[in-house]
Amino acid sequence: MDTTTKQDTFETINPSTEKPIASYTYMTDSEVENKIKQSHDAFLDWRFESFEKRAEVIKAIGKALQDHKETLASLMTDEMGKLYSQSEQEVDTCTAICEYCATHAATELQDETRELTLGGKGIITHSPIGIIYGIQPWNYPSYQVIRYTIANLMAGNSVLLKHASNVTGTAKKLEDIFKSAGLPEGLFTVLVIGHEQSDAIINNKLVRGVTLTGSPKAGKIIGEKAASALKKSVLELGSNDAYIVLDDADIELAVEQSVKGRIYNNGETCIAAKRFIVVDAVYDTFKKAFVKAMSELKLGDPKDENTDLGPMARKDLREKLHEQLTESVIKGATILCGGKPDSGSGYFYPATVLEDVKPGQPAYDDELFGPIASLIKAKDGEDAMRIANDSRFGLGGGIFSKDVDKATQLAKKHFDTGMVFINSFGLADPKMPFGGVKDSGFGREHGGFGMKEFVNVKSVMISDPQ
Repeated sequence: MDTTTKQDTFETINPSTEKPIASYTYMTDSEVENKIKQSHDAFLDWRFESFEKRAEVIKAIGKALQDHKETLASLMTDEMGKLYSQSEQEVDTCTAICEYCATHAATELQDETRELTLGGKGIITHSPIGIIYGIQPWNYPSYQVIRYTIANLMAGNSVLLKHASNVTGTAKKLEDIFKSAGLPEGLFTVLVIGHEQSDAIINNKLVRGVTLTGSPKAGKIIGEKAASALKKSVLELGSNDAYIVLDDADIELAVEQSVKGRIYNNGETCIAAKRFIVVDAVYDTFKKAFVKAMSELKLGDPKDENTDLGPMARKDLREKLHEQLTESVIKGATILCGGKPDSGSGYFYPATVLEDVKPGQPAYDDELFGPIASLIKAKDGEDAMRIANDSRFGLGGGIFSKDVDKATQLAKKHFDTGMVFINSFGLADPKMPFGGVKDSGFGREHGGFGMKEFVNVKSVMISDPQ
């Protein structure tokens, strides 16, 4: 008989106040087993529902997200510290994902007919495979969940979620929203579990695919575990995205978008602008304006509409970020603004700009998951692209240039990343594929691609009767 004891509980903490929000209890092993069985049973029925029926439910989820927008946005801000206005934007993005998947699934996953080489007809169909297990991070508490969940539900699969513990309230709220929208019981299940229980889920025969958004270290661990169980995985593992400012860039626009790109979501975004590579011809001009704009940002209560930058999500994350800055400075980087953690309550860290950033420093080599910008001078455009690609990561990146055709060719032919943003900063678009290369992982979500990651592309070959 399973029991729970005091150490099986944990609290969520408001990063602005450092005060507890709620307490939760980890599920027992038997509860998890029952949830997996219920998920599989739900899949056995859902896989035969028409795209029209699935779309009806998914659109209802999109509407329900809007109906609960204020409550959900407030909860996300309380749990991880993002600006309330950006929490509202996150809910809107989630609804857009629901609309896109509901509208396009039938086309993306429709059967394809081909003529066989030796005569006869071939049919290619996309069959759902079963339970998809998602391990998701805290930085976009709703979007990260919606991103993989809705695509897989539209494909006919069922979904399990292990969310980051500090946003458990958001996970449970989403589960309630899905139910209120009419999603059949068992198709979306939140598992409040630990790492050992998570490993057992990956090995469970009823679970057919694994998707993770997290660090490269976590990706290697989960990818290896999934592979050893002969299960496909999709891994989105973060980056240290480079944004190139060319000599013909609109500097005012580049500064404005670079500031937004670095501090959006308190700088805790996998596709945030992190390394700013500026050609020598405009370096000083950009530097002066960029440092001024970053130094003037207001740090404070994320629910205050006058706040530009909220707290980091957890104390340990702020400590790690400052350690990376300290090591970078020891190895030669120079602080142009910021660089000192706030001494009051809450896990606040000011917008910071580092100069003299070089290989061997965390500010150059690693992902700084917080509001620290690395400013790097390049000789020219060719040198800037070399520096941009001098990274083990390859998720996103950006180019600022008035010559959009030139920037487009650089993006298409030279930028070694999964996404490139021209004259803007990186935000996900449900219509465009999302994912990276190198240590940023593999697999794609959004744009119809996510609906095809966990399906059986099945060949049905029909001989010509003679």
